[in-house]
Amino acid sequence: MSLQQKSVRDYIRTIVDFPHEGILFRDVTTLFADPRGFRMAIDQLLAPYAGLRIDKVAGLEARGFILGGAVAHQLSTGFVPIRKKGKLPGQTISQAYKLEYGEAVVEVHDDALLPGERVLLVDDLLATGGTAEAGIKLIERLGAQVVGCAFVVDLPELGGRKKLEAMGMAIHSLCEFEGL
Repeated sequence: MSLQQKSVRDYIRTIVDFPHEGILFRDVTTLFADPRGFRMAIDQLLAPYAGLRIDKVAGLEARGFILGGAVAHQLSTGFVPIRKKGKLPGQTISQAYKLEYGEAVVEVHDDALLPGERVLLVDDLLATGGTAEAGIKLIERLGAQVVGCAFVVDLPELGGRKKLEAMGMAIHSLCEFEGL
């Protein structure tokens, strides 16, 4: 396959039985490591939003930081990290979300966004949508508006896209993989 014919999906490797047996882990670090693949992913993530007013890009921990930072740079806007509980200094607001077994919490600085700001949410993978939903709720609690959610990978069988679309979110993903 020539380089011109490669898609973002071609740069992503699958690791079988990680982190648990029966899981097909979609590893985007191979995409990040390749300069052509990484550039292609960033360009494609931001393409639907070029020309729109976007005040900030918010990235979900952890790979969303890599992607979101690069997208924010290309859009010449600020970047806001949405982190796991206890990782941000200063005053934060928190949002809990459900995991397969239990619950987790993400946080954002309480002054990271201003009311009325338009925010693009970015992450590497959309699975059940729990983390993205929590990020959206944090953004909205600060009075900002989510203008879109951009992901490299969508795992449609896990229902995240449907969950976020039911919240009124516009979803942009670069590729899909079947299975878990």
